[in-house]
Amino acid sequence: MGSTIRFGVSLDSDLLESFDELSRASGYQTRSEAIRDLIRKSLVQQEWENSDAESAATLTLVYDHHKSDLAQRITSAQHDAHELIVTTLHVHLDHHNCLEVLVLKGPGAELLELGRRLIAVKDVKFGKLSLATTGENLP
Repeated sequence: MGSTIRFGVSLDSDLLESFDELSRASGYQTRSEAIRDLIRKSLVQQEWENSDAESAATLTLVYDHHKSDLAQRITSAQHDAHELIVTTLHVHLDHHNCLEVLVLKGPGAELLELGRRLIAVKDVKFGKLSLATTGENLP
């Protein structure tokens, strides 16, 4: 980690006030902490745009396991991409609905494709791919 450098930023007063409100609501103690997180989020987004980079993500799915062979279709798609799936968590939300979370690691383009493919499985009620990072390229 490099040394800490202080620098100034010029902002419109209304924009700064809105940023300060957002920072407080998000639990940041200082503007610096909030700005560091914004910069890191931008760096992670850039990492994902370089789709060959080793990336990480979580994929959340909600589905009714009573739907005709849906669980088998989801499992089959996961087996087809087993090299990208680090682990899964399966939760029974109620008698019908299940929540499944997959932790993914691999080339960004492949993770995006797997996310799209699983979310698009017929009868999946909800799906969301959340982009993350391996942290390797973040200062």
